[in-house]
Amino acid sequence: MNCQDGFWRGKDPKEVSRRWFFEQCGVGLGSMALANLLAEAGLADTPRTDPLAPKKPPLPAKAKNVIFLFMAGAPSHLELFDYKPQLAKFNGTLPPPELLKGYRAAFINPNSTLLGPKFKFEKYGQSGAEVSELFPHFTKIVDDVAIVKSMVTDAFNHAPGQLLMNTGTQLFGRPSMGAWVTYGLGNESKDLPAFVVFSSGKKGPSGGNSCWGSGFLPTVYQGVQFRGSGDPVLYLSNPPGIDSDVQRDSLDTIRSMNEMRQGVTGDPEIATRINSYEMAYRMQSSAPELMDLSKEPKSVLDLYGAEPGKPSFANDCLLARRMVERGVRFVQLYHEAWDQHENLTKDIKINCKDTDQACAALVQDLKQRGLLDETLVIWGGEFGRTPMVQGGSDGRDHHPNAFTMWLAGGGIKPGITIGESDELGFNVISDKVHVHDLHATILKLLGFEHTHFTYKFQGRNFRLTDVAGNVVDKICA
Repeated sequence: MNCQDGFWRGKDPKEVSRRWFFEQCGVGLGSMALANLLAEAGLADTPRTDPLAPKKPPLPAKAKNVIFLFMAGAPSHLELFDYKPQLAKFNGTLPPPELLKGYRAAFINPNSTLLGPKFKFEKYGQSGAEVSELFPHFTKIVDDVAIVKSMVTDAFNHAPGQLLMNTGTQLFGRPSMGAWVTYGLGNESKDLPAFVVFSSGKKGPSGGNSCWGSGFLPTVYQGVQFRGSGDPVLYLSNPPGIDSDVQRDSLDTIRSMNEMRQGVTGDPEIATRINSYEMAYRMQSSAPELMDLSKEPKSVLDLYGAEPGKPSFANDCLLARRMVERGVRFVQLYHEAWDQHENLTKDIKINCKDTDQACAALVQDLKQRGLLDETLVIWGGEFGRTPMVQGGSDGRDHHPNAFTMWLAGGGIKPGITIGESDELGFNVISDKVHVHDLHATILKLLGFEHTHFTYKFQGRNFRLTDVAGNVVDKICA
């Protein structure tokens, strides 16, 4: 407190009036108010008990928020984005021996015969992007997205592949991309978590909770999984007999004790605990309002194909938009359903029906609300599928050598397609984009130089891109 004559100097505490307090301590009160305003604007340090306070990135940023539409299980690029006439021509024949030299497949014998694409493709939009008939809604946004047909990865099984795509390594225990982003930028929402995760489809991702974990970062930065119905987070509601006044008094006492302990130890996990208690308290009022889709106009519900009260990927996409509107930094939607080792024709139709409309609606909705410029939307899985057949005549195995992803908004150059795979969709032959390159590009759009964005752990500076990664300038506006 900065009092002009010293706080109690020359005064009996019993004689201190309210008027004297404001006259003599005005500078201190003003400083406190200014500090609070600057902190809310991201222009000053905030108490260490608020690790999720908004932060400005070190470099100019195009994106403020991220929505990652993760198609877990690995969609087949050959049925969706990467049409190969030669693959259709040589359907049922063996691939060239030189193509398979040193190649490892997850399950099939690499000498399995080639399998031609199962669906028709056409060109759409001013960009002339070639898209499968399975994505009728995506064709409406082809001029708003950048399609990357030259993705490669190091992993050819689901858990390692999903970990690599989400954490930059195939090993458990590293921070996820969402954790890195919230560590670097904090959260603009005071009433919702910084990093929220939804899961739909047949099951959760093979990589489990590690796909949105915080690794060696403080656990305050890990993703919070929301449910599609009921309380979004378990045990959010108060038990019988506990009202808001009792809860608030309890939290204030616990917070005071935790802050005292943190002052002694400096343990960041204490700040995590404080933040978790306070966030849960605020979410008791903010989360039900957020999750209530019935207040959305019918036109918006129809755009997404969302049905209030009925969990679905469409509902999750609409909730993702509502979250970035409220300042949530990173939202990730997992739809685990794309692992078509057999029954490819039937099952991929179902997958596309479940996801196509909502993905397109999300981009359209963000754009018409003026949010797309500051929200980076990413679509893709952990790898692609083989040009060779599995499961008799209607399936494909895992394939890390070539697959497709798309990005929109947040500094992405719209209406372009980059990269190319060979005539069988087997290997990338131009503009190769490794997972590390994708991560480096995402961080650049958020205002970070990926080689400088590090966290020291066990004597080493770690980063999301490990020891690799180059920014893909061709897709940056």
